[in-house]
Amino acid sequence: MGIYKIKFLKLYYLKYSQHPLFNSARKYLALVMLVFISNGISASSNDSILISQLLHRLDDLQIKENGIFPKGSIPSFRMYALNKTRYKADVNPFFTGLVSLTLQNLMPKLSASQQVQAKTIIDRATALYPKFKSRKHPERNTYNFWPKDTVQIFPNGGWLNLFNKQRAIADDMDDTVILLMAQNADEATAKQVHDLMQFYRNGYKYSINSTFDGYKNMAAYSTWFGEKMPIEFDFGVHANVLYFVQQYQLPWSAADSATLQLMTNIIKEKQYLSLANYISPQYARPAVLLYHISRLMALKSIPQLEDLKPSLIAETEKLLLTSDLFMDQVLLSTSLLRWGVQPPTISLNKSKELSSLIEDDQFVFFLANIGSMFPNSIKNTAYKTGAFRFTYHCPGYNNLLLLENLVLQQTLHKN
Repeated sequence: MGIYKIKFLKLYYLKYSQHPLFNSARKYLALVMLVFISNGISASSNDSILISQLLHRLDDLQIKENGIFPKGSIPSFRMYALNKTRYKADVNPFFTGLVSLTLQNLMPKLSASQQVQAKTIIDRATALYPKFKSRKHPERNTYNFWPKDTVQIFPNGGWLNLFNKQRAIADDMDDTVILLMAQNADEATAKQVHDLMQFYRNGYKYSINSTFDGYKNMAAYSTWFGEKMPIEFDFGVHANVLYFVQQYQLPWSAADSATLQLMTNIIKEKQYLSLANYISPQYARPAVLLYHISRLMALKSIPQLEDLKPSLIAETEKLLLTSDLFMDQVLLSTSLLRWGVQPPTISLNKSKELSSLIEDDQFVFFLANIGSMFPNSIKNTAYKTGAFRFTYHCPGYNNLLLLENLVLQQTLHKN
C-alpha cells in the first residue's frame, strides 16, 4: 500500500474566492497541506499530521462573523445544471450539520490536540442552527434547508428571491435529523420528532406518484413535513432517518419498517447502481448512496441489511476500481472500511496536488432536484434535460470526508 507523502506547504486559494459573493470569505482561506499521491490510501505516521491539517483547513473555511454566510457556516455553493458558468453562495445548514455530526462520531478516535480542533468547529457551528428552525411551529423541532428567520428560496438567487414567501419549501426530514443529531438533542426531543414523522408517510393523507409502481403502496417516509409538498421517496434521506432512529434507540414504527423494506428492495434490485438519481433525487449517485447505507449499517446491525452485505461489498469494490474521481474513491473506500474490509489501492493522477483533488468541483455529494417531485411523466423529462437541478459544492465537507477516511484507516489497522 502506498501512503501520503508530505512534500511542501503552499498558500492555496479556491477559484471561488474570485467570485464577488465569496470576497468577504477570502480571509478564511489559509495554508493547506499539499501532498504527493503515491499508490493509495493507507494508515501511516504521516496520516495524523494530515488529519490535523485537514481540521485546520476546516477551521479556516468556517465563517467567524456574519456576512454573506452566517457565523458558524461551512460555506457551500450551488450551480444550475443548465448554466454551468458560475456558482452562487447558498445559505443552508446541511453541510455544516454533517461536519459537526461526523466530527462528533470521530472524536474518540482523534488525538487530544485534534479533539480540541474538532470541538472548536463543532461549538462554533451551534450559532447557525436556530436560523433554520421552524418559526411557524417551533414546538415541532423541525428544520429547513434554507433560512426561516428571513424566509428564502435559493439564497442569492436574483429574480428567484421574488418568490421567497410564495414558494418557500417545507421543513424536511433530512435536515431535521442531521441537525438534531449535530446538536445532541435530548431523547425526549428525538421521540417527539419521530412521533411527528409518522404523519408524513406515504398513504397517510397523500400518496406518492413519482416512484416505481411496485413501491407506490409502501408506507415509507416522505422527504417533506409540509402539507403542500408532494410525497417523495429518497434512499439517502431514508438512510439518514433510520440512522436517527438507531442513534436514539427509538422503538421501530410501521413506517420505519416500511422504509427499511423499501431500501432492501432497492438494494436487491441494484437500483442504487442503475437508477440512483431516480430512487434518491437529492443524492443521486451510487458512491454517495453506498456511503449512506454503510454509515447506517456501521452504527448498529440490522439483519435485513446484513444479509445484503456481501453484495454491497462486491459492488463497492468494483466501483472503486473503475471510478476516476478521487472523492468518489474516498467515499467508496470509507464504505468498505465501515464494513471491516481493507480497501483496494486507489490509482490516482500523480501530477495533481491533493488540495485540488479534494476540493474538486466535479464531485457532487448533494443536489437540489426540484423535478423529482413531479409525476413520473414530467420527472423523466426533467432528469434528461437537467431542468430544475442544482448541484452543490462544499470544499470544507470534502476535506472532512477525507479526514474521516484517514481516521477509519487508522482504526482498522489498530484493531
